[in-house]
Amino acid sequence: MQIVDFAILGAYFIAMLAVGVYFQRRQTGLDEYFVGGRSMSAGHIGLSVVATDVGGGFSIGLGGLGFVMGLSASWLLFTGLVGAWLAAVLLVPRVKALGAAHSHRSFPDFLAYRFGEPTRLVAALVSAVGYAGFTGSQLLAGGKLASAAFDLDLTTAVLTMSVVIVVYTALGGLQAVVYTDTVQWAILFIGLITLGLPLGYSAAGGWSGLRAALPPEFFSLRNVTGLQVTTWMVTIVPIWFVAMTLYQRIHASKDVATAKRAWFMAGLLEYPAMAFIGATLGMFARVLYPAADPEMGLPLLIRDVLPVGATGLVLAAYFAAIMSTADSCLLASVGNLVDDIFGRHVAPSSSERSLLVLARVLTLVVGFGSVGFALYVPRVIDSILLAYSFMVGGLLFPTLGALFWHRVSGTAAFWSILVGGSLTIYLTVAKVQLLLDPVFYGLGASGLVLVSLTIAFPNTRSYHL
Repeated sequence: MQIVDFAILGAYFIAMLAVGVYFQRRQTGLDEYFVGGRSMSAGHIGLSVVATDVGGGFSIGLGGLGFVMGLSASWLLFTGLVGAWLAAVLLVPRVKALGAAHSHRSFPDFLAYRFGEPTRLVAALVSAVGYAGFTGSQLLAGGKLASAAFDLDLTTAVLTMSVVIVVYTALGGLQAVVYTDTVQWAILFIGLITLGLPLGYSAAGGWSGLRAALPPEFFSLRNVTGLQVTTWMVTIVPIWFVAMTLYQRIHASKDVATAKRAWFMAGLLEYPAMAFIGATLGMFARVLYPAADPEMGLPLLIRDVLPVGATGLVLAAYFAAIMSTADSCLLASVGNLVDDIFGRHVAPSSSERSLLVLARVLTLVVGFGSVGFALYVPRVIDSILLAYSFMVGGLLFPTLGALFWHRVSGTAAFWSILVGGSLTIYLTVAKVQLLLDPVFYGLGASGLVLVSLTIAFPNTRSYHL
């Protein structure tokens, strides 16, 4: 990297912090901090949704999968298309209407309306822990990118990225996140198409170089097992129904039609757009750096292949994608802690101003606490799927019950969340040898508890959904 590239990166980070300061001065309450004033457009929300879901973690992780399996890695983001479009039809209209009527700001707000406060509490805990872990996965992705770009050791790189991301998020809240997501994602998408793909293709020796260096199965969409695709679908698609970050953006949208348009747009940007770009760049990296750590191949490609100036711009775009996801996940975790736990159960008489101050403090605490998770799980894609599995295992069936089964009671939902989430995380952390991924067992236990307790203790409370 040359001085010009460092100057571009430095200017970019300063600009992000300036945006955070600007919105920090404009905010007066939690509605602005967590749901952006409830008046944002489909374009801003759609780009923010895809930036949050794909972000740097999935970008670096997808590049690593492309390095290992070729074009079949694109199936990872096919889950985004399916999840986004299903949520647009089944979830968004209900959640947005309820949010407008009852001033909801979070995913646990929705479950509390349907099942009561105990369910809100356990759902908020699961979501807060899951998103703290997901924040860690983004810090790890940023660390790997910074490590390759600046020749830093991974621990130093993770800590450096953490300072910028956490401080910026603590200042600006959701408005800063969404508006910068729009710019960041545009830079990333345009930079990869106009610079990353053509220059990477040339450096890899064109079509003949790819064919000579890569196995034939890398050019097929069938170089992946049915079980692997099923695991991705079961782990990732349900996130579109239980993700705090997405509920915040539903509530931040101007109206139902705006939110639905945003979700349809986000699905298409994930697949086929980013799915094949990420997998292809991973293949280029495999040709150029065959002995590298698969998830380091893409950062090395960006560092070495692009010309002076372009390197700094595309690196800034990748850092932007990482920030887009990290700041959103960090806000989601803090929103659960402040809005759903502290503000409802610990100190319900707290003023909006004091809760806003607490939110900024906890953003720093949770953000820097996530560094430990980032350094504990060595692969970005593994850390993402671990956080997803924990949330999906506990939260999916109660959410579906809230949407489609009137008989489900608060008792059934509470224990379904607790049993499913706890079993999933235990089986994962304990490294129990299983035939299937732990999320399958967590979902099975959660569903069994939900059905059994619904039959034993059916809901008798009337509500409108």
